Amino acid sequence: MTCKRVAVYIDFDNVVISRYDDVHGSGRWRKDDARHHSPHESDAEPARRLIEAEVDLGAIIDYASSFGTVALTRAYADWSVPANAAYKRQLVDRAVDLVQLFPTAGTKNGADIRLSIDAINDLLQYADLTHVVVVAGDSDYIALAQRCKQLGRFVVGIGVTGSTSRALVAACDDFSSYGDLPGVSDDPAPAESATESAEPVANSESAATTKKPKKAAAGRSKPSQAASKGKQGQATALLRRALQIGAEKSDDGWQYAASLKSQMQRLDSTFKEKPLGFTSFRAFLESRTDVVETKIESGQQQVRLR
Repeated sequence: MTCKRVAVYIDFDNVVISRYDDVHGSGRWRKDDARHHSPHESDAEPARRLIEAEVDLGAIIDYASSFGTVALTRAYADWSVPANAAYKRQLVDRAVDLVQLFPTAGTKNGADIRLSIDAINDLLQYADLTHVVVVAGDSDYIALAQRCKQLGRFVVGIGVTGSTSRALVAACDDFSSYGDLPGVSDDPAPAESATESAEPVANSESAATTKKPKKAAAGRSKPSQAASKGKQGQATALLRRALQIGAEKSDDGWQYAASLKSQMQRLDSTFKEKPLGFTSFRAFLESRTDVVETKIESGQQQVRLR
């Protein structure tokens, strides 16, 4: 069985601008001059709008992983722009390779040309890449999609509703709207919670250190219990996310347990059921009957969300 390996290319400016205009109205990004604002500004209206239109990179990369192992992820943008720099935590947490593109004329940075050249070079250099995911909506990427297909690769497109070229959709083997990806909320993110998630990593770490003494004072057994409960909750959330992704490719929602576990490990390579106290993945699933239902068909376990 051939291992499916995925390369993800993100025209970051394209996605962020398109999402902003999709949430707040066509042309609003330019009117607000949003690129020069940061979500951390407390007194600027564009800052609130940036938070509400925040792009969930995790949802994009998780969806890409449903096609196979994500071998590389690159994002192209001018990272000196405050609106883009605000995504530092998401980008670092997902190990995204950043390509810096300063604007050459006005706000144009030539991302489409650089991204296309890099993608073709990668396909020629890495023959084991089977899938190409292009996260953009411009018609500029039609030629790239066509060329990738000529080279025998499966092309997946992800774009934002209202700013995606129909011709690009037709050029891809599979195309999804960002808003339809599993894990992406249809409602804009609340300003307060989104700001907290966008805070620098250092702030989260310092917050964690200030909370530790309180837990220690409550008793030594509680931290371990809380940690165990936290890990179980994370595993359940991971299970739900993997099932949502897999359900996109199933008519009735049923998935083989073995495929589900592989998807969970692609989303989080640290996942193992034994440290959670289960002797098998089947036992792990059977402990979560409030989330999933299972059945045996042709000797194989199948799972779907309740």
